[in-house]
Amino acid sequence: MGVQEFTVSILKELEQNALKIDNAQASKFISQLRSAKHIYLQGAGRSGIAIRGFANRLLHLGFSVSVVGEISSPHSKPGDLLIIGSGSGETSSLKSLAQKAVECGVEVALVTMKADSTIGKLATSVLVLPGTVKDENARGSDQFSQPMGSAFEQLCFLTYDAIVLELMAQLGETSESMFTRHADFE
Repeated sequence: MGVQEFTVSILKELEQNALKIDNAQASKFISQLRSAKHIYLQGAGRSGIAIRGFANRLLHLGFSVSVVGEISSPHSKPGDLLIIGSGSGETSSLKSLAQKAVECGVEVALVTMKADSTIGKLATSVLVLPGTVKDENARGSDQFSQPMGSAFEQLCFLTYDAIVLELMAQLGETSESMFTRHADFE
């Protein structure tokens, strides 16, 4: 296979995974996001890259947001929300962060492949995104599967953009209104 064929295979895999997204979970996630006073976001690795893009678009929508660990993040308060992106829901630093949030009265929302993970059990809303885990018995077959967590991480980015589109519809936002909140010091 060449790059073009791999790209098409990736898109087909993501389409199949997207069909498994639970709209009820997504609606609860969006409701929780909309009611938060301030939204903190964090993820690790490639999931962290995707969630930073989501933080940026939430800012463009007019939400009060910050990425955990940035020097300009405010002190948390009850009524705030911490959104964590973690495929496993078991990343040590993110588990500690979720536990601290709960202790501070901050709600936790999780985007993950595993609802019953440690972070999932601390979260008030969980949005499960399927990821493909290569079946050991499928070796040597023609079953396509991306390595490691790639399918989950890619679907995160796309799902965050879909959530932004849903929020735009709910809030009456347009690309033009969002652009007024885009950084002008670049």
